[in-house]
Amino acid sequence: MDILEHNRKAWNRESAEGGEWSLPVDSSLVQNAKAGRWEVILTPNKPVPPRWFGELSGKKVLCLASGGGQQAPILAAAGAQVVSFDLSEVQLEKDRLVSDRDGLGIQCIRGDMANLSVFPDAEFDLIFHPVSNVFVPNVAPVWRECYRVLKSGGSLLAGFMNPAFFLFDHDSESNTLTVKFKLPYREPESLSEAGRVAVEKGGRALEFGHTLESQIGGQLSAGFILRDLYEDYWSDEATPLNAYSPTSIATWAEKRDF
Repeated sequence: MDILEHNRKAWNRESAEGGEWSLPVDSSLVQNAKAGRWEVILTPNKPVPPRWFGELSGKKVLCLASGGGQQAPILAAAGAQVVSFDLSEVQLEKDRLVSDRDGLGIQCIRGDMANLSVFPDAEFDLIFHPVSNVFVPNVAPVWRECYRVLKSGGSLLAGFMNPAFFLFDHDSESNTLTVKFKLPYREPESLSEAGRVAVEKGGRALEFGHTLESQIGGQLSAGFILRDLYEDYWSDEATPLNAYSPTSIATWAEKRDF
């Protein structure tokens, strides 16, 4: 299976159907952001601390795998020069829609988050990368490319799933948590043949649960220093695990050329 192509089509379908992460912000939120009243999320619920951004006005920001008309328009309205880079052309169209509607000047480019070769070295001041590397089988190239395209002193703000999330079957009809999978979780290998066929027919994106060693350690190995992190919960409707443990993590890392 071509995982990249499968997930591109899956996100095109999800976006076209108006999924939770594909609902463009309305003009009132854009106007608030222009007036300095704004917040964005890297994880399902908790806003990113403002100090993680510093002075945003004039910064060149890469919204990486962040299409859907939500974060990129707010950051652009807050004064950043935003490039939205996403695998799904339908998700990018949501960013373009808000940009055109509210005059935000967002540049939209389609591509693979693990291959940023379209950009030169040291192009961006900040990368905003909400929970999305769950859809790539190897996260190390993502971190290496982020490091390459950031300027010295630039920041990588990233959200990702708590690896423990992938130990459990969250679709169980009994609504109980039973350890079923081992880490790192690789959905194409973890599913039964019937499960793989169901995913292909249903058009759901394939997921990969990366370890903390590859998520946080991978950023450090790429050359970043870790500045801060926080954990976030999802909702009890999304998973029973929410009642017991944070389900996602956000990190602030910085590129330092020593």
